[in-house]
Amino acid sequence: MIVAAGSSLIKKWFSDKGWDAFAFQKEAWSAYRSGKNGLINAPTGSGKTYAMLGGILSEYLSFQKGDYKQPRGLQVIWITPIRALSKEIHLSSKRMIDGLNIPWEVSVRTGDTSSKERARQSRKMPQILITTPESLHLLLAQKNAAKRFKNLKAVVCDEWHELMGSKRGVMMELALSRLKFTSKKLRVWGISATIGNMEESMEVLLGSDHDPQKTAFIKADIKKELEIISVLPDEVEKFPWSGHLGIKLLAKVVPIIKESKTTLIFTNTRSQCEIWYQRILDEDPELAGQIAMHHGSISRELRDWVEDALHDERLKAVVCTSSLDLGVDFRPVETIIQIGGPKGVARFAQRAGRSGHRPGEKSKIYFVPTHSLELIEAAALRKAIDQNYMEERTPYIRSFDVLVQFLTTLAVGDGFYPDETLEQIKSTFSFNSINDDEWLWCLDFITTGGDSLHSYNEYHKVDVLEDNLHKVTSRKVAMRHRLQIGAIVSDAMLTVKFVSGGRIGSIEESFISKLKPGDVFWFAGRSLELVRIKDMVVQVKRSKSKTGKVPSWQGGRMPLSSNLSEMLREKMQEAILNTGSDVELKTIQPLLNFQKERSHVPLEDEFLIEVFESRDGYHCCMYPFDGRFVHEGIASLIAYRMSLLKPISFSIAVNDYGFELLSDQPVPIQDAIDNNLFTTDHLMDDIQNSINASEMARRRFRDIAGISGLVFKGYPGKSKSDRHLQSSSQLFFVVFRDYEPRNLLYKEAFEEALEFQLEFNRLFKALARINSQKFILSEPEKPTPFAFPVMVDRLREKFIAETLENRIQKMQLSFE
Repeated sequence: MIVAAGSSLIKKWFSDKGWDAFAFQKEAWSAYRSGKNGLINAPTGSGKTYAMLGGILSEYLSFQKGDYKQPRGLQVIWITPIRALSKEIHLSSKRMIDGLNIPWEVSVRTGDTSSKERARQSRKMPQILITTPESLHLLLAQKNAAKRFKNLKAVVCDEWHELMGSKRGVMMELALSRLKFTSKKLRVWGISATIGNMEESMEVLLGSDHDPQKTAFIKADIKKELEIISVLPDEVEKFPWSGHLGIKLLAKVVPIIKESKTTLIFTNTRSQCEIWYQRILDEDPELAGQIAMHHGSISRELRDWVEDALHDERLKAVVCTSSLDLGVDFRPVETIIQIGGPKGVARFAQRAGRSGHRPGEKSKIYFVPTHSLELIEAAALRKAIDQNYMEERTPYIRSFDVLVQFLTTLAVGDGFYPDETLEQIKSTFSFNSINDDEWLWCLDFITTGGDSLHSYNEYHKVDVLEDNLHKVTSRKVAMRHRLQIGAIVSDAMLTVKFVSGGRIGSIEESFISKLKPGDVFWFAGRSLELVRIKDMVVQVKRSKSKTGKVPSWQGGRMPLSSNLSEMLREKMQEAILNTGSDVELKTIQPLLNFQKERSHVPLEDEFLIEVFESRDGYHCCMYPFDGRFVHEGIASLIAYRMSLLKPISFSIAVNDYGFELLSDQPVPIQDAIDNNLFTTDHLMDDIQNSINASEMARRRFRDIAGISGLVFKGYPGKSKSDRHLQSSSQLFFVVFRDYEPRNLLYKEAFEEALEFQLEFNRLFKALARINSQKFILSEPEKPTPFAFPVMVDRLREKFIAETLENRIQKMQLSFE
């Protein structure tokens, strides 16, 4: 009866708001009150926050009477992956708590929280603390952490899918293993909207020691109505290219903005965001003052103002990036516009869900293609969402850099005993396979620096006290460790300079790390040969070669996900066979007809290879339709295997649909096919010979060194430069390579480069699929619609924007 009383009060609060509780929300309330752990999966805007909060508060309301003591101290930790999401959770929590007259305090603790507020929280913790993984680890690094968490009832991980596929997810796994030890009755819950491997994600969250009998997976039986409307061009380009960023359709986008109450315009890059913002104002100056921008490079104060202005209906539209994908409370947002392919089903669904962000409301999203072929992506997205075919998130496992950081965190706080801590760590998904030797290595690393660094006192961070308590006693070590707790990393920019001197510009590390000395690439309109990479400087010399690799810029080159690639191939089949009903497929028919007339359009069991000659040289184009990252790996592999048959050098360019190998001599493609060009045999050896795996691992190691505490990133306001960090981490990399090759951090660098940068497993599957298909070798007299966009990508680094556009127009005319 007491439990029912709490539940009825929650239902009454819903009723007073004019809401009807969904079945999944009631199920979540019941599961939480019965002591279960679990995961809630429901569409964006369906009330997931209240599904979790209702269970927590109804339990409190159910036991107010009798001998039940009022809970003291921290009761609930609510984890959010981004700071902006904490604002919505705080508002929702306050709304419900105040409405139910519960004497609980709700506070936010993130990197933006003032030192005064943090000090106040330390003196008296709120009942509900909304925080990030990094701030939670900082709390674990404080004295008396166990006492602070002893009354903790629940940890809620919001948007768990965003955390799981990163090292921040590993940080949460480790923190939860400690909190479950501190608070024996702790309940762990996750909230997720879009993820393909939901069951695995729950296993990662709850750990290998969870009791299936006390576990609940709650899936909302709510079909979110989503309308996808493509903004169609009046005429389909026969030779599509993505350089104009969709601006050609601007005149059709502005009326959508004006007809909607409020609109979010999602772009994939910050530069694209800036361009669209300015072009919209140029098209319609009356929108000045009614439109704003929101992306990660804008100050926090301005971003806060934009979010508040949207909420209060003071803005009509915001041009944004992924900075607004999640969790900001936009009460009035009516319409979403996506500029260009989002490259992932889940990302698109998440963005679409920002409109109609209320239970039962319809979401509407307009898709603006940046070139004609992207219309097929729109049809593929529609089918994937109809089938709820969302991407999986690959969890990080055995991230020893995060583990040694965590052990130091515990040592900075209350300290830890190895035996009981190992038991906790083995309960996590990430480290359930850790063996005794690896564990002893971790302990040795934090106490003595390991085999290679034991002679240097600065790496003796953790002391072993008489009772085997591992604890940091140095104030300097403790302070420096707290300053760099976290696992968020970003791709560094490297300076490109001539060996003889003279700066050319900056280039992304993810591209340049794949090259070997002697490789030629195009940059800033020049053909350059890589001499060496030293620290954060790419030293080059001029090259007379007309062939070379073309840089891929990560921000503007997001790859197609495996799910969307698969759907894209299916929609291509429908378009070829004329069996699809999507308006986009009908619109794209003239382009496909022209492709078929000039060359071939491949069926599902066919793989198209086009070979032709132009004034640039001999072209070999292939179309796996598997996404940019996979194509980068396959292209380098194929170029290497061809060079074994005949000494030949290539320029390599890729896009999401295919890749181009360009040479100054005929390409021996038939000989290569006859020699099993796409075999998966000896794949690892061939990849390592075709791509500079060692340099990729070396660059990856910089982040590992930072996370593990091998290098110190600097004090606030005096952070060390990327160049300094790279230099320091490179020294460690060389030392471990030469003297300690079994070092777990050194080995981790190679494993991560293979799994996350090369996407080896996906590349392997793509090659296996291609090898089973029938090869169609076409020799068109002129470039085809499929070949043209990848050729344009190769030309980008040779011309400035205006010259490039003029060149492309001439090419289009000459290729007719």
